Amino acid sequence: MIIDLAVIYTDRLDACRDFYAGVGLDLVAERHGGGPEHYAATLADGGVLELYPAVRRPPTGYLRLGLTAPPHAAGALPPGRHTLTDPDGRTVVLTVA
Repeated sequence: MIIDLAVIYTDRLDACRDFYAGVGLDLVAERHGGGPEHYAATLADGGVLELYPAVRRPPTGYLRLGLTAPPHAAGALPPGRHTLTDPDGRTVVLTVA
């Protein structure tokens, strides 16, 4: 089994987009029908991580998310494991290969 979709709802959409783009996700703006504009990144295994504004649903609470990035995609972070915090306070463990 794999996770093929994870959605994070946030009151800080732009700040979260900047954070997740900064750790290497290629976020693309999307809108489906009459829904809100949001951002989606397709992961290496085909799964999708989406960031949605917390308009129709409450913000996603505590979450610990693990991501692995190639060295060129992780900004200035050196290889290794880094525990980061996104703008909403969620823990992101980023492993830079």
